[in-house]
Amino acid sequence: MSSIVFDLDGTLIDSAPDLHAAANRLLQAEGHSGLSLAQVKSFIGNGVPVLVAKLAKATGLDQSAVSLSALTARFVTDYDAHSSDLTMLYPGVLDALSVLRDRGVRLGICTNKPAVPTQTILSAFQLDGFFEVVIGGDTFPVRKPDPKPLLAAFEQLGDGPRLYVGDSEVDANTALAAAVPFALFTQGYRKTPVEDFECVFHFEGFETLVDQARTAEITC
Repeated sequence: MSSIVFDLDGTLIDSAPDLHAAANRLLQAEGHSGLSLAQVKSFIGNGVPVLVAKLAKATGLDQSAVSLSALTARFVTDYDAHSSDLTMLYPGVLDALSVLRDRGVRLGICTNKPAVPTQTILSAFQLDGFFEVVIGGDTFPVRKPDPKPLLAAFEQLGDGPRLYVGDSEVDANTALAAAVPFALFTQGYRKTPVEDFECVFHFEGFETLVDQARTAEITC
């Protein structure tokens, strides 16, 4: 049986507006002006601690380990309470997941977003019923691009053809490290030109994902 594991932010959901809002609330509480959506979006992909560290560096906040830990905890608490205020599903996601599930493809999530907001968002958008396994950024001591979280997701889904679907350099590097075929969603948060990604295929909209996966002999 085939398995497809998805990244979350920038792949299934456009979460940048809520992450941007939470970042600016944190900065303003520290007496700093906010950053643009584009700048905060460029910080997304390696997990919340890295995002907060980049916020601190960009604005001159204290970057000591103790300060970053406290800032991260405050960011997480605030974001958890507002994680689906401005976030939206990318068009076609629900239909694509429904078709894949109906065809017997086993589905999972592997994201660097912490588990609590991940589950909150999946529930808010009625996605939680699609996925047999959900790996968050705090499920293991390591996060993507370390291959351990992705491999753990596929191990729980069982044997058969595998595909990891993501939007970023982190996702591509994770798939490469795990020796898993990678499909690139081009409308997410990548910084690199599409042609520089190592992927079995790339797609602009979820209405084409099912057919492209079948053509690549990923799904059954």
